[in-house]
Amino acid sequence: MSTITKTQAAVGRSAARGSILGIEGMPLSEIDRLLQLARKMNPLKPRPLLRGKRVLLLFYEPSTRTRASFEIAAKALGATTTLILSSGSSIEKGESLLDTAYTLRAVGADVIVVRHPNAGAPHLMARHLDIPVINAGDGMHEHPTQALLDAYTMLRHKKKLNSLQVAIVGDVYHSRVARSAIHLLSKVGARTTLCGPPELVPEIAATLAPGLRISRSCEEAVRGADVVMVLRVQRERLAGLKLSLPDYISRYQITMTRLRLAKNDAMLMHPGPIIRGLELTWDVADCPQSVIVEEVSNGVPLRMAVLARALGKG
Repeated sequence: MSTITKTQAAVGRSAARGSILGIEGMPLSEIDRLLQLARKMNPLKPRPLLRGKRVLLLFYEPSTRTRASFEIAAKALGATTTLILSSGSSIEKGESLLDTAYTLRAVGADVIVVRHPNAGAPHLMARHLDIPVINAGDGMHEHPTQALLDAYTMLRHKKKLNSLQVAIVGDVYHSRVARSAIHLLSKVGARTTLCGPPELVPEIAATLAPGLRISRSCEEAVRGADVVMVLRVQRERLAGLKLSLPDYISRYQITMTRLRLAKNDAMLMHPGPIIRGLELTWDVADCPQSVIVEEVSNGVPLRMAVLARALGKG
């Protein structure tokens, strides 16, 4: 069947069962089910739930944490993995996203994990394939498994999510992590405050989900918080927006003085990669309240749950 014919045949088709494309459209019951399943997963005790299955990792963008944790998760479940990077593949020759997807399905992929610089790319693939597609980050849109692993991390320290006060500080505008986190926190009933300069946290961000607050004061945002989530800030973006780096650091960098305004048992989170000395200080990154390394570790059992669920084993 030609690409055009396949595309026409797929018009109106919904994503294959087991696909995880975003948090915004995910029912709360499914979020709860994935978090409960993650608790049963132990990467140190492999379970051959996916023996004989092939997991294709299609990464158009660089990745360390997400890519490695998906690969380790798949192997811990007994699956085989194949990594496809845009460099060194037919993608460099101009092959379309859909033709790449059809090729990977034809060679035996049972599930495709995709990271792409364009928002909506995983959704497009999922509408044209009969196997699950998992979004590992699409442009500035969403990063659903990061939000799920962050919720999983919170639950390892807090009894429940619906009573939490969460401050998200940094570059919300460009962050797919922030969007997925905002949708998840809203669904579970947490109270979320977004904090940063207008260029990085525009007023329209308050419309992403019900109950969001925006604060231009870092001190106000973190005061009394149960969770302080810091987002990466890229120097080149600050320069492009004509924001002064010293001014950003002075007003929004998370220091121990600011962290102490949060609750005594507050968690300090960051999806990584962290830039010490910019969005947070060195001592904050390594303080007892920091769960940054734990977040990375928790990515494995959470993504084991996602893969098992995608292939009907959870």
